[in-house]
Amino acid sequence: MNLFRAEDIAIRFGGIRAVDAVSFDVQPGEVFSIIGPNGAGKTTIFNLISRIYTPTSGRLIFQDKDITNVPPHRIAGLGIARTFQNIELFANATLLQNLLIGRHCHSTVGVLSELVFTPVVRREELKHREKAEEVIAFLGLERYRDTLIANLPYGVRKVVELGRALCIEPKLLLLDEPSSGLNVEETEGMGFWIEDIKKDLGVTVIMVEHDMNLVRMVSDRVMALNYGKVIALGTPDEVQSHPEVVRAYIGGEA
Repeated sequence: MNLFRAEDIAIRFGGIRAVDAVSFDVQPGEVFSIIGPNGAGKTTIFNLISRIYTPTSGRLIFQDKDITNVPPHRIAGLGIARTFQNIELFANATLLQNLLIGRHCHSTVGVLSELVFTPVVRREELKHREKAEEVIAFLGLERYRDTLIANLPYGVRKVVELGRALCIEPKLLLLDEPSSGLNVEETEGMGFWIEDIKKDLGVTVIMVEHDMNLVRMVSDRVMALNYGKVIALGTPDEVQSHPEVVRAYIGGEA
């Protein structure tokens, strides 16, 4: 059974068809990567899955449920989490506070109860903090727990954003260029985290990525896009050597 599938999804911006009849499926427990040149439609697909955009046509199916018209604020609660190419953290909050934000979709108490800080609220707060601490330990971030995000190195911030997504307890994790801005050593470390997330946590991953070394390291299957269309789908080696993919990246009669 597919965990997620896209059925002929398309979206237009004015006269530009940014995504053009794209179909693919993602199996439980796999890392599915999307590659392509700048402007190929990769992040647009993430914005469609996240429900930031609504497709002009086609359907998005998650766990056999049509989520094409689900409001964006309900996506995390369904079990879909996301990171961003440009880090989206609260710079003047601590690492722990940023991770706790990822627990918001699991809150079951009302505003009035939180204001009074009832025993139910206290129990739930402890539960959220325990989960955040589990993620901190999983990612080896203990030394930075109480550090402001503004005082952390860029590479650590990328891991913190990954941690906040994990605090949602996702079934499907969308990673938008996780190696962006990282050096070679940090990119390799990110690859190890992605492998551990898949193997140890059982989370399915869809990744948009430019670094082909990282793609080869972690991906089970790869889909290549160009001008909003699928030009290749298969294993990393199959896709990387596909003539249309070579042409899209290099140009000419490669």
